[in-house]
Amino acid sequence: MARHVQSLLPRWCSRIFSVELNGAPSYFAVKEKHQGGGDGPRGFKELENHDRCYSVLVYSSRDRIKTAKFYGELKDKLLRDLPPECHFSPMSSFLPNVKDSLIKGYFLKGNSDISSPIERLLSHLIQHDPVLVCSYCPAEDGQQWTQRMWSQSENTLMDMPKAYYVVPSEAPDCHPSTLSIINSDVYYSFDEAYDVMKKCGDIIPEAKGVLELLPSKADARNKPDFPVIVIEGLDATGKTTLTESLRDTLGATLLRSPPECLSPWRARFDQEPPLIRRAFYALGNYITAEQIGQEGMKTPVIVDRFWHSTAAYAIATAVSGPVCNLPGEGSEVYCWPSDLFQPSLVILLTLDPEERKRRLRNRGQGKTDEEQELDHNQLFRLRVEEAYRRISGPACVTVDASPSADQVLQQVLLLIRGKCHL
Repeated sequence: MARHVQSLLPRWCSRIFSVELNGAPSYFAVKEKHQGGGDGPRGFKELENHDRCYSVLVYSSRDRIKTAKFYGELKDKLLRDLPPECHFSPMSSFLPNVKDSLIKGYFLKGNSDISSPIERLLSHLIQHDPVLVCSYCPAEDGQQWTQRMWSQSENTLMDMPKAYYVVPSEAPDCHPSTLSIINSDVYYSFDEAYDVMKKCGDIIPEAKGVLELLPSKADARNKPDFPVIVIEGLDATGKTTLTESLRDTLGATLLRSPPECLSPWRARFDQEPPLIRRAFYALGNYITAEQIGQEGMKTPVIVDRFWHSTAAYAIATAVSGPVCNLPGEGSEVYCWPSDLFQPSLVILLTLDPEERKRRLRNRGQGKTDEEQELDHNQLFRLRVEEAYRRISGPACVTVDASPSADQVLQQVLLLIRGKCHL
């Protein structure tokens, strides 16, 4: 068994596992001894017609770029190679309240009729890829489930007489992903994002083009002579109309983040796993900051989105479920990067969800995966909006975008004149 897998085993019975079964997260743990008299986890009791299930967990290696790439590609491989009757759901395993203990993977729901092709695929995976495979079967009483690890060297289940018994577990105090957000889903320094992009150079040719556009100096905190106002908000809340009106009214320069110079590579990096995709957008903020520093010496600057958007979407994507799963208010994940320029004022446009959807339909434009998720996943939208509100240094000032464009403009101008003295 690989060294990285062996390092997990001493605390295996201390780990919590999370898998979405029948639309809701099910948490379970494993024990070496039969508990006796108790039922298995709630989600397992609902596994109708599935008497043979499997988990595939991607363990972390020293090369986190390759680990992230493999995890992203694993889903495509499973979709392509598993029997159509086999269904799978995202899964994770973690030590409660322990940073960097989270490992992710998938839970496969099968049965004895399709177990052979599933096991052939999994046997191939454990020979060549950084995965830990386990199988799950109901015990003789039909209630208790057991977990068995697969041997990496023999393509078979380990010849251990014992099995781990699957037992219910309470939901953790904090969502496990919250302990892995910093410098993985959200970057808090130029150097951290730059290091990831640099390591991608050998496997993603476009990364070299991004690196060539970066500021020669990583300090983007220089204060321009004129105020800098950032306009944030979900799509179709009126950001474009407002930013263009502010540009014309104030004689300002209008910038957009991510900057136009990164447009040729956005589609490419949107396909990458979060570790790489978020580094791309983080570096875009530093390019925008350099542009702010140059233009802000001549005129006021209006920015259509900046770090708030980068962080809010990343946090909301990393953490599933209701808003209460987000890191608590005041958490370090909401703190502005110390080496990134802070704008004078940040306006967050808000809009009734149904009105926003109506505006989106009228626009009829293509949307990113995250924007599509906003449309059909209310919980995701609520997490994004709340993450926006919790970011500090500077915090957002909320403005209702439902009145007419001119009324919204006048309200924002009042805020700018009061805060920035323009």
